[in-house]
Amino acid sequence: MFGPFELKTQFIKIGSKKIHLLEEAGGFVRYRRDEVERLIKKVEGGKLLVIPTPATGYGVKLLMILLREPLAVPPGESVEGFLEAPVDVEVRTGSLTIDGFTPCREKYALYGSVERGAIARYYVSNFMPNEPDSLGVLKVSVENPSGEWKGLDKVVLPLDGTPMYYSTDRAYYPLIRILLRNGGPEVNNTGEPPREGLSSFGPKRALPKFLMRW
Repeated sequence: MFGPFELKTQFIKIGSKKIHLLEEAGGFVRYRRDEVERLIKKVEGGKLLVIPTPATGYGVKLLMILLREPLAVPPGESVEGFLEAPVDVEVRTGSLTIDGFTPCREKYALYGSVERGAIARYYVSNFMPNEPDSLGVLKVSVENPSGEWKGLDKVVLPLDGTPMYYSTDRAYYPLIRILLRNGGPEVNNTGEPPREGLSSFGPKRALPKFLMRW
């Protein structure tokens, strides 16, 4: 699903989408995905690279994941878990991007007030103690450093500049740490892989201290 692929006749399935590679005369490979077609000249050692990217869709800068069951965290305690998350896909030959698409249905919602809010990519997920069998995964560590019970009903994540990680069959956002502060949940993108053995794409850097205000 993700990673490098030989430039030869084959199907590559990513979520609900399917890429078709077809070898043609003259050392060319035809790339097809829905209505998109590209013609690729084969070279020695050439590969097609399929990688996950943040779910920016139509250019949004935030991902908002609503929890089906809001989470309650006792004072001084922390909990780790997983959320399903949407991802986008980029297809490259060398450093050239030849295609980009969303492998699942896109949803958008307003984050914040009508006057001051922003459009965000929207998704609904359960909070799960174990990694889900889904195309996109977000691992979160939620900490309540206060002396009171705190609740969490959604996770809002800035997408600009975030690295991505992947295995052959799954895409991962970096590990996210959430502090349930009195002024609102503070979201810290650690930039770190959520587990070992993953390939990466994008700059490996932390994006700390995004304050969820709504």
